[in-house]
Amino acid sequence: MAKHDLFEIFEKMPKKVNIGDITIRDGFQHEEHFIPTRAKTYYLHELAFAGLKRMEVTNLGNPRNMPQFNDAEELLKSVHSDIFKKRLEKRGINHSDIEWTCITIRESAVDRAIELKEKGYGPDRILMMVSTDEQHHFANSGTTLPQYWKEAERCIKKCHDAGIKMCGTVSTIWGSPISGPTKFEDAVEFTKRWLSIGADDIEHADHDGSAPPDKVYRYFSMILDALPNTDLHVAHFHVTRGWGNANVLAALQAGITNFEATLGGTGGQPANFVDGVPGLGTGQYYYKDPNVVGLSVLEDMLVMMDEMGIETGINIDRILELGVMMEKTIGRRLRSEAILNGRIPKEVRTDFKRPKLPILKEKNGEKPGQLIPEGWPEKAEVPPEISGKK
Repeated sequence: MAKHDLFEIFEKMPKKVNIGDITIRDGFQHEEHFIPTRAKTYYLHELAFAGLKRMEVTNLGNPRNMPQFNDAEELLKSVHSDIFKKRLEKRGINHSDIEWTCITIRESAVDRAIELKEKGYGPDRILMMVSTDEQHHFANSGTTLPQYWKEAERCIKKCHDAGIKMCGTVSTIWGSPISGPTKFEDAVEFTKRWLSIGADDIEHADHDGSAPPDKVYRYFSMILDALPNTDLHVAHFHVTRGWGNANVLAALQAGITNFEATLGGTGGQPANFVDGVPGLGTGQYYYKDPNVVGLSVLEDMLVMMDEMGIETGINIDRILELGVMMEKTIGRRLRSEAILNGRIPKEVRTDFKRPKLPILKEKNGEKPGQLIPEGWPEKAEVPPEISGKK
């Protein structure tokens, strides 16, 4: 007899996961208008109240290139403020249990993170990034890969001395928008390289929606064969081609336990146009329509996992409310289907019951709960020549 339970078929599939929100950084970096600082602060705080334990706050790079992040220090101060800590405490949440991350692609941004840490409101964790395609890497960082590896090694040592964790991102795992196909073996090797120079964990990034589910399963199976410690690995998916939750499921089946997502599936390549002003970003967009890109949708991911019986520790109903608000903040319809359709009903919805049904059953002489005609066999029998069962 074939197994019917997904958790039995995929024995590494977890029943409990950790989900990090990256809306305020990765989600907002793609927006072509400046999101008010008060809105960013509101969502950071409310996501924490809803149970998120890992969040990206901002990008500490030069705001001349990405003006969306010219309020970086203000946001960091807000999540380390005494008022916010007290509000968390009232809800039974320890501020120290939440990990605040900033993106620091280059060493100057790393130095800024360390400086802010010394001032008492810096990040707990920062992130640097390599791409297995050197052309893509150069577009993001302006360095060769050998240059960057040396820079990253220096930065990791400085961060650890300052009490900051370093996440090393590996990108272009499933292909590059510049150079085309890439090799999984290179991404596995880059993962090992990050860990060998001291990185604390690895973000495995499908940065532009290039990963089909079968290759997601294959890659993460390779990664966990090489490095079985699931705490080391974070799955990061874009939904440019609509494969977001399919890829989340494939990663779950491989055994991955850490995921990232954004409210409404916002995000994408850094905007090169903000509030009517042309900017740098990372240059020309890799896609024809900037409205179709985005990341895994937090609301839909949580509802799906809840239905699968996977524990997240997050207040899903509150996240759905925040998703509705986010559409007003952004000013357009976003990707979440769950905020429209809600969670799967678990109780009878009496307001939708048809009162004429019991009347008709009584008229027909049917008993309450009777589902098949009187006299029919209790179990249906399908002829073997039709069922294919011998």
